[in-house]
Amino acid sequence: MDVTLLGTGAPQGLPRPDCPCAACATAVGAEARAATALLIDGSLLIDLTPGPAFAAARAGQSLAGVRQVLLSHPHDGPAMEVPAGLPTPGRVADGRELALLDGHRVRALAVDVPGTGYDISGPDGERLLYLPPGAAPAGLARNGAHDPAGGPGPYDMVLLDVLERPDALARLRATGAVDAATDVIAVHLDHAVPPGPELHRRLAVVGARAVADGSSLVVGEYHAVPDLPRRTLVLGGARSGKSAEAERRLAAFPDVVYVATGGTRDGDAEWAERISLHRERRPSSWRTVETCDLVPLLAAGQPAGDAPSADAGDASTGRAAEVSPLLIDCLALWLTHVMDEVGAWDDATWEAGGRRALRERTDALVAAVRATHRPVVAVSNEVGSGVVPATAAGRRFRDELGRLNAAFGAECEQLLLVVAGQALALRG
Repeated sequence: MDVTLLGTGAPQGLPRPDCPCAACATAVGAEARAATALLIDGSLLIDLTPGPAFAAARAGQSLAGVRQVLLSHPHDGPAMEVPAGLPTPGRVADGRELALLDGHRVRALAVDVPGTGYDISGPDGERLLYLPPGAAPAGLARNGAHDPAGGPGPYDMVLLDVLERPDALARLRATGAVDAATDVIAVHLDHAVPPGPELHRRLAVVGARAVADGSSLVVGEYHAVPDLPRRTLVLGGARSGKSAEAERRLAAFPDVVYVATGGTRDGDAEWAERISLHRERRPSSWRTVETCDLVPLLAAGQPAGDAPSADAGDASTGRAAEVSPLLIDCLALWLTHVMDEVGAWDDATWEAGGRRALRERTDALVAAVRATHRPVVAVSNEVGSGVVPATAAGRRFRDELGRLNAAFGAECEQLLLVVAGQALALRG
């Protein structure tokens, strides 16, 4: 099957009319996008973009051969323009299948927003899945063997709203409907993310890509995207966006274990509010482990004989730990906990053995990171550029955190520094 994307943007397009935001102001050239619409083998049109005949002509295509027009979601305003000569647009009822004379088969899939997803098979057996704006498949079974339509194996291509609904991609991966060879195309792109390099960076880290309006793609043709680094350290100052960046990197993957090292602080309302905001931001499917005992979690999933095969979050299911990425937030709180345990805040205890005990604990953590077989995204504070602490204990913590960040980062394939919400790649 050949798929021509007449548009790849949100229903209102990008840039939005009369929107003065920076994303819309810089959405020019290949980053300007009309409402998403797909022309499949010149005969099947999915959704409508304003001026579809002109959009097709710009892409070197014609709508003269279109025999079926299907809508995936309610179309309002200019996007509902139907050129003369096209069939009347319609929708397929959930669970029903439509067989076309040219050999395409279209099956409608239920989604969790108003609209319909379409599972489309070509004459040669290629398969693509298209989801409407802001949608995820509804009622997926975690069988690991079949896709949501009940068909064999993963889709060759999936087109969905990756940035708005990364959990939809995570669900598809969990069911086996998307694997490493699936071409994941981001559509319905809006102005929530600046276009250009930042858009493509955010898509790449979740295994997806964006293409320009008018692009023609071959379903089943392999397109490599950067692999998720096994180990990533995200550094940043206070409120820099480091935790949000770390969470975005795993939002489209299933079975994430969120390791919270902060614990609880009885009577501290401000801390409780911070924890609550973090929890609300995480996908509901993530499992949380509140612990500072990181070495066993990093060791889980090692080859037989090296370590247990299940982590603290998997004990009840027995699922192999290597399929569960870890998000550790954060190393600064882990260090605080360890310094409490070894008495590193007291000068006398520090000199009498606290320094050596802390080195042993940090060396063990770094060794576990070096040996881990699990995907890990860790967060830490970058405190070396701030005001010099007024106390010896404060300066000790600053120095030890700097050493820990350097040692931990040395074992990571990717190292990021987040400043004012922008991720700067230091490595990888």
